[in-house]
Amino acid sequence: MAILPGQQRNWVLPDPPSTEDWNVMGFKSFAFGIVIRVLLVILIIHLAMYFYIRENALLLGFVFSLILVFQTINLIAYSNTTNRKITRFLDSIRYSDFSSSFTKDSKLGRSFMEMNLSFNEVIKAFKKTRAEKEEQMLFLQIMIQHINTGILSFESGGKIGVINGAAKQLLQIPQFKDIHDLGKRSEDLLKMVLELQPGGSFSMKINADLHLNVQSAAFKMDGQSWTLLSFQNIRSELQKNELKAWQNLTKVLRHEIMNSMTPIASLANSLGTILEEDLEEVPSGLMINKDSFLDLSEGLETISKRSSGLVDFVNAYRDYTNIPNPHPKRLRVSKLFENICILMKEELTKSELILKSSIQPPGLEIIADKEMIQMILINLIKNASEAMEKATNRTIQLTACSDQHGHPIIQVTDHGDGIVAEALERIFVPFYTTKKTGSGIGLAISRQIMNLHQGSLEVTSVPGERTTFTLLFGTSGGLSKI
Repeated sequence: MAILPGQQRNWVLPDPPSTEDWNVMGFKSFAFGIVIRVLLVILIIHLAMYFYIRENALLLGFVFSLILVFQTINLIAYSNTTNRKITRFLDSIRYSDFSSSFTKDSKLGRSFMEMNLSFNEVIKAFKKTRAEKEEQMLFLQIMIQHINTGILSFESGGKIGVINGAAKQLLQIPQFKDIHDLGKRSEDLLKMVLELQPGGSFSMKINADLHLNVQSAAFKMDGQSWTLLSFQNIRSELQKNELKAWQNLTKVLRHEIMNSMTPIASLANSLGTILEEDLEEVPSGLMINKDSFLDLSEGLETISKRSSGLVDFVNAYRDYTNIPNPHPKRLRVSKLFENICILMKEELTKSELILKSSIQPPGLEIIADKEMIQMILINLIKNASEAMEKATNRTIQLTACSDQHGHPIIQVTDHGDGIVAEALERIFVPFYTTKKTGSGIGLAISRQIMNLHQGSLEVTSVPGERTTFTLLFGTSGGLSKI
């Protein structure tokens, strides 16, 4: 019907439906809702074109255009339902907010129900995992607080992270919030801790009642570097070991002294008997027969030798207990090996032995007392040559390298008789020896020298195949250099 000039037709237009309205109208699935909305958009487009072209109603076409815009926005909002749910789900994971839940949305179809169920299952799994982590963390905290070993962690900036009761009791530092507060207890202890490398350890006597053994480990957490320290008071263990060492030393001293004094006392008694029975009084004085005189001479000579042996033993003990402090300097291992080869060349040539050396890297250096380390190596090479009297492999190997922690080591390997397992535990005990000759003090002194270098001397042996003595230098005892 045409519109006459001067007349105006009133059109009553409904409000654009919202998402909730569509749900109320009974759309059963998300796909169906999308189809209906698309059809409505198409319908409104056709109506707008119809009224604009056929009825020439510009205002009505404009109104339909507005309705089209609102309907398009509604379609976009409706189709973004999935995105909103996924965004809310990801935000829950991001901010660890596991209190969120997703409704089944049965009006949007089966696919939405399955998606919401999956979201709820994932949220439930995260919630369970977090609860388990919290339980594990609580258990770990309780365990750390109840162990007797002191535990302390600090970040690269020095701020204390975890410290248990045992560490607080050992260190006795009030307001312990920064690792530098350790200086309140001992400046030397703080210096050693700050210089300690991951995996390293040291022991230090703080006072008469506190002798700490400190071990270090490194880890990363939240991108931050952390250091974990463990503290143990080894005073009681040292006292036990010291008592055991004194007991072993007393046994050795008693054994050695009795070995010397028993024949001396027996000979003295026998010589007294000879003098009492064979000494004859003559007008010019006293006379003894030739046989008795020879017995007396032989007995006195034996007493003299045993006395000299006892003096040598006491001197050896004095040497063991009076080892001077080392004067460490930077030393190239290749130069040390050259000196050893020169010093031992003649003796090894007589024994028909070959001394080989290997250094990796070639420029390896150590920080040590040259004379003391040289004395250890000479002693070990002499022991090796004596052990290889009947060996078919006539080679003694000198090796220098770095261990897995970067600490320099020097090894002396021979292919002699080897050392049985029972003797391995005792060869470093003063005056114990497996040889027919010797004082049994050399290896004990060598180990003590390495201890003074903050290192160690260890041995491994396969009887009949090889024996290896290893000199291990600590973190302050050497460095690798290419």
